[in-house]
Amino acid sequence: MQAFIVRPFGIKQDIDFEKVERELIQPALKAVNVAGATTAKIVEAGNIREDMFSQLLLADLVIADLSIHNANVFYELGIRHALRDKKTFLIRSNKDEIPFDLKTDRYLSYDAANPAASIPSLIEGLKATLLSDRQDSPVFFMLPKLAAQDPDLFLVVPSDFGEEVEVAKAGKQLGKLALLAFEAQGFPWEMQALRSIGDVLYCLKNFEDARIIWEKVRTRYPLDLDANDRLATCYQRLAEREMTTNEANGLELLALSDLAVKRILDNYLKLDKNKRAEIYSLKARNAKTKWINSWRNSSKEDRAKNALHSPFLEEAYKDYLHGYTEDLNHFYSGINALGLLTTIISLAQSVPQEWSGEYDSDEEAANALKKYIDQQTKLITVVQISIDSEKMRMESEQKKDPWLSMTEADFACLTQSRPQRITSIYQKVIGEANDLNFDAAKRQLLIYEQLNVLPANISAALSAFAAVKENEVVEKQYYFLFTGHMIDKSDRAIPRFPPAKEAAVRAAIMEAVEKEKASISGSILGIAGGACGGDIIFHEVCGELGIPSELLLALPRELFVVNSVQRAGVAWVNRFNILFTKLPKKVLSQTEEMPKWLQKKENYSIWERNNLWMLNNGLACGGMQLCLFALWDGKMGDGVGGTQHMVEEAQKRGAKTIIIDINKL
Repeated sequence: MQAFIVRPFGIKQDIDFEKVERELIQPALKAVNVAGATTAKIVEAGNIREDMFSQLLLADLVIADLSIHNANVFYELGIRHALRDKKTFLIRSNKDEIPFDLKTDRYLSYDAANPAASIPSLIEGLKATLLSDRQDSPVFFMLPKLAAQDPDLFLVVPSDFGEEVEVAKAGKQLGKLALLAFEAQGFPWEMQALRSIGDVLYCLKNFEDARIIWEKVRTRYPLDLDANDRLATCYQRLAEREMTTNEANGLELLALSDLAVKRILDNYLKLDKNKRAEIYSLKARNAKTKWINSWRNSSKEDRAKNALHSPFLEEAYKDYLHGYTEDLNHFYSGINALGLLTTIISLAQSVPQEWSGEYDSDEEAANALKKYIDQQTKLITVVQISIDSEKMRMESEQKKDPWLSMTEADFACLTQSRPQRITSIYQKVIGEANDLNFDAAKRQLLIYEQLNVLPANISAALSAFAAVKENEVVEKQYYFLFTGHMIDKSDRAIPRFPPAKEAAVRAAIMEAVEKEKASISGSILGIAGGACGGDIIFHEVCGELGIPSELLLALPRELFVVNSVQRAGVAWVNRFNILFTKLPKKVLSQTEEMPKWLQKKENYSIWERNNLWMLNNGLACGGMQLCLFALWDGKMGDGVGGTQHMVEEAQKRGAKTIIIDINKL
């Protein structure tokens, strides 16, 4: 988060405002993990008033010191109060009398002679302000219909950052996306950057990592519609995966999804009709997941009974129907409402005694069933019109939507009575879009099959899916990440990894990797750079032990060899070239120069970035299933981005770390 400090400069009326910031404001900001400064810190060429206006609009928090009658301070405070309704904190030392228009506002008072004494009070006040959603601008308080400016509308993510995100998306580089999310922290456009990365992860169906990113956005903006929308789906998809192995975790995730849906629906009037249809459909899908879970483990004899009695069946149907009535062009909610309504009718007819038991009399049960059948007749007509309307729109725009075609096939399956024709329709859809996985459609058909709904039609439909490969659940594999010293330069004053130690180093790496490998039952991937010394030896050891490994290079081959291999002689260059030829590889950057958007980041180089990139590759893909092997002397490195940095960063993130002490070899 970013703060902007509005105050007089220098010493005015015996108050040293530089000292107040240094001894009071900055320590308090540091304590609440917020970075902040005045316009004095802005060193770029440009108009300082433009920077000031920008900060007053965009800063998450503004601290204004009103100790004296300073025209600039009052002017800037007025601008802040006119632009933003929340999170403006006022402080003062009792020097001048407060102007009439500000007398009703709250202040933190400090002693100008000893400003540090008020640090605890300021910390407490800042924490309360950051957590509060209370309006503190008198402008918005007195004009309740006035809308505060949305700072995100005025923030632009640097184009080169966006390009890096797009390249990482194209290559499905989860580690690079995780690195970019980490590096965006502290920039004014951080939230916009996280939104773009969160969307990429969501589109890549990496729902766990997308959840982490969108939760960061929601922490800043609890009622944000986009964040809650994405999180509702992320938690729902994660819940579906958990249900079969850990029901309690699955239900907890569904509860989180439901809460996100509720936050969106609390802003019902801000949603257009299509979005309302989507949200009610998601609400329905959560109920449907609970419904399936309620009878999933039932015996074949009890399955229909338990499915019929579950309250989640009616809830899911009504929510899908609600979504469809919000927008009759939303054929997804329409076909799902029709599917569940057909299921209700089929179950009622297959276990009539159970159906009748739901009502006070047989006559009431019969009337209720007739009502559902009448609803089905009407819904069939309307859904058919929705599908036809969307087809006409697609044809006029010369577009094709395979999911619309699949919906048309599902509609035929639910309404026709010619099984051979149903098989033909599904085969055509699958054939025309053979690059897509229709496992979701197949799973829906399998639900009907389990409940014996329209058995002839469902059997015919499933026969068309015989050749369709389902999406495999890709388990996160274990990652062995290596970092370690390079071979010493010939002029190194105190030896660390002289060439004579190579055999001992190889044996130690082999022993450590082999021991860890023996404790793991799943697949393993080794990842490391390609520097002369530990990196190359690690890749060679992985090859000997049958562990696939991947080269992660900070720079393209030519630059990397010059920087990190050539120093050790021709033999090491040859060994690197062998690895480069046979191993899969990724390259972080095409040049040693940092991207323009990162050049403002202090004390950060391509080598530190490379360490974090490699670490994030392991964490993003392996999660807790990561082990760092570090060939290290336990001392600070010769430069930035060395072994010590990698070890510290890995330990910050809780990664298992195995130190191979080169001093003892």
